[in-house]
Amino acid sequence: MDMNVVIRDETNADVEAITEVTVAAFETLEISNNTEQFIIMALRAAKALAVSLVAERDGCVIGHVAFSPVTISDGTPNWYGLGPVSVLPAHHRQGVGSTLIQEGLSRLKNLNTAGCCVVGHPEYYRKFGFENEPGLLLEGVPPEVFFALSFDGRVPQGTAAFHEAFKADGQQDDGQLSFESPLSDEVSS
Repeated sequence: MDMNVVIRDETNADVEAITEVTVAAFETLEISNNTEQFIIMALRAAKALAVSLVAERDGCVIGHVAFSPVTISDGTPNWYGLGPVSVLPAHHRQGVGSTLIQEGLSRLKNLNTAGCCVVGHPEYYRKFGFENEPGLLLEGVPPEVFFALSFDGRVPQGTAAFHEAFKADGQQDDGQLSFESPLSDEVSS
């Protein structure tokens, strides 16, 4: 990756840039309903962004990754979900997304979390150590695109559920973001 890229925590000053990066990154993806920016806003509003990092080059935000809590039906605590992860199209295939993910996973481990889940492309996420775990499922998502990475060697057994914010679709309802989009279309890179 370019040494001029800095990975750092998001700040309040980054909110608009994160939205722009997210919209641009998912704009042409067929698997997206183009609601990822609303998911991030809803996670932020719910104070559910456990780790939220930006990639910055020459003072401009070019990438973002979010990690938020997930619940597991067997009661296993301290698991998190990766996503959305976004990189401006002009900076694709330069290692920005990989570096954001690696740094985010490192920070999760430093918080003594138990593990992380993600929905996404199999070849991409396996390189970070994510595996399909037969006993851990995400409702409505094909098992071949749902992955887990245990930090303590134990993999929960049951059904995972991402934060309610993953249903955000940007529609306003009494001043609140509406939660209507299906999760399976939202958590990918």
